[in-house]
Amino acid sequence: MPVDPDKNLPDGGFDELAALSHPGSLLSPTGEIVASYDLEVTGAPAAGFRPLSTAPGILHANTAAFTADYAAHRKVHVVNGMGVTLGDSIIGLTAIFAIRKRYPSIDIALYRPTRAPRYVQRLYELAAPMIGTVRDLPVALDSLARDDLKIDIGNHLFWPAFAARPMIDFFLWALGMSVADIPATEKHNGWLTDLPLPPWPDDRADYVLFCPNASTPVRSIPESMRARLVERLWKRFGLPVKGFGTVDHPHYDDVTPLVPDTADFLNWVKHARHLMTSDTAALHIAAGFDVPTTAFFTTIAPDLRARDYARCHALSVALPGLQGIHASARAADLAALAHAYDALLADENRLFREDDRL
Repeated sequence: MPVDPDKNLPDGGFDELAALSHPGSLLSPTGEIVASYDLEVTGAPAAGFRPLSTAPGILHANTAAFTADYAAHRKVHVVNGMGVTLGDSIIGLTAIFAIRKRYPSIDIALYRPTRAPRYVQRLYELAAPMIGTVRDLPVALDSLARDDLKIDIGNHLFWPAFAARPMIDFFLWALGMSVADIPATEKHNGWLTDLPLPPWPDDRADYVLFCPNASTPVRSIPESMRARLVERLWKRFGLPVKGFGTVDHPHYDDVTPLVPDTADFLNWVKHARHLMTSDTAALHIAAGFDVPTTAFFTTIAPDLRARDYARCHALSVALPGLQGIHASARAADLAALAHAYDALLADENRLFREDDRL
């Protein structure tokens, strides 16, 4: 049965499960803003917390849609953004940069779950000089000035709109921006080109990149299909195939040991001549660097992630009955996944667009 996240409010706060699945940030009994993700990772008690959105002055689109008057404010506090995955963070920051472009004098403070994975936090370290201030949660609610703009987008995975809108549109809406006012040219993560990445070796040979691992097995490329796809890349482009994970193919190299940091991962995507991936983080990076991409989508519609990417050849891998699920490693689901990829590979002409040639 679905959890009713507000079921315990009349009695003085959430119970444990409701607090962790609440679509928004939390307010502790001592007045601190807390990310439920941090409570979940640490196993800290969650009972007694309340929705941050019930505090005066907090804007929360999941509770009530709003239009933010950025022009009337000197500072905006974006609370609990932009999630704990690399892909969500890239898109959420694209929305932040859309605000920055229109209101260059506004001071942006972004508050993050402190327990987010290190490789995700690294992205914010790289981007921080262009954003404003990036701080870890928890913070005292009283430390946010009463007259500042305060927007909560915490725990967005549990917001119904997150599963129904293209991700960039979701984040713009959650930040009180008019989606229609932001052109597609600002929705392909071009801010990534301004990040301070490590120098790239001048003598490194050209390559195409293969990123087969997504956040869950049901969204990843089956291991049984990987050598076949590497062969297709080799035949199409005639270049060495670099990638992440073991693949038995004479023209493939696993470069995982050469990618110790998020900045290195960004660099490997940036310099690829073509990308093939089921990992939406790699897809979003490629779009920012204008890298031609073949992207596979299983349990989510391609338009929800790749609508604004002109150089992405988005392929839907049909999995009837599994649309919308966030994760699965069930044997039956993975067998269906392998069958769907096998059917896709039977058509030689589907993997690339005609102009996907070097």
